[in-house]
Amino acid sequence: MIKIEHLQKKYSNVTPLKDVSTEINDGDVISVIGPSGTGKSTLLRCINMLEKPTAGRIWVDGEEITDPSCDIRKIRQKMGMVFQSFNLFGHMTVIENIMLAPVKLLGKSRQEAYDKGMELLHMVGLAQKEMNYPDELSGGQKQRIAIARTLAMDPEVILLDEPTSALDPTMVGEVQSVIEELAGSGKTMMIVTHEMAFARAICNRVFFMDEGGIYEDGTPEEIFEHPVRENTQRFIWKSKILEFDIKSSNYDFRALFGEIDNFCLKNRTALKMSNHIRLVVEEMVIQLMLPVLEDPDINVTIEYSAVKENSKVTVKSNGHAFDGLRIENDLAVSVLKGIISDFHYERLDEGELRNLIIVELK
Repeated sequence: MIKIEHLQKKYSNVTPLKDVSTEINDGDVISVIGPSGTGKSTLLRCINMLEKPTAGRIWVDGEEITDPSCDIRKIRQKMGMVFQSFNLFGHMTVIENIMLAPVKLLGKSRQEAYDKGMELLHMVGLAQKEMNYPDELSGGQKQRIAIARTLAMDPEVILLDEPTSALDPTMVGEVQSVIEELAGSGKTMMIVTHEMAFARAICNRVFFMDEGGIYEDGTPEEIFEHPVRENTQRFIWKSKILEFDIKSSNYDFRALFGEIDNFCLKNRTALKMSNHIRLVVEEMVIQLMLPVLEDPDINVTIEYSAVKENSKVTVKSNGHAFDGLRIENDLAVSVLKGIISDFHYERLDEGELRNLIIVELK
């Protein structure tokens, strides 16, 4: 088991990990996902101490590896790391790359290391490449060799840092199939990946990384089907956001609608949906809200999900209680009712913008 308490990693200009605490159980297969720059790879590198944490503590099988007196070389023998860039020795054959660490670090005989190496090459489908050199292999083959080399040390934990990101798309599948087979072996695994379908297929837990830590932790079904927190939802559903503030009835709406059109075009929003987004802003904000607000302060957020192919418009405003579909403007209300699938109004208890309207579009 791996236990992490209040892990922090700072660099001179950025802090990717602000406060990470979690427990990883034996046999867990964890997909680590999230936007770029949120500390996914840094977390893996801290777990095997390739990066020294700025603060916090990590235990592996009850031994604190962040303790300066810990023999980290011994601990690393329990962990295998597969990198993006393969890191094979170019002057050695494939089988020599696999045999090196077991002979040097585990004290195995060359025959024992060779037999194990050939067994692993069969497992990854490359037994015929034993005498080839790395520069004679494709990217996908190199990564499969790198996985075999990691397994040659018989690690208890395997860490994979975006193992398919450096590959040509045609080679991704061959590496993923090896990892998928490995995931069923009972070993503890953590995989940083941007391949969402792959992440979902192989893991029993998902870490969504954001805001300096594990923002949301759950099963594949919880994270991919029913994410709870806002940033997770936006990432999983690939939501794109456009936000603007309107503080005057003389606001430049011509420029605004041009911005909305560009937003929809960039996100390949269907023409019908684009028109509905414009209509919500026009009818809700211009026709219904601005005429009744003496000193308008309106915040509008347009959110489009490419996965769900739907859009949500959130409007916050100052002023008295305002329920957009109960105002006496039959034309505007009629237009809105014809294009929305759900409408929610709430009067907030505090803040300057106490009217909250959420519109789901058809």
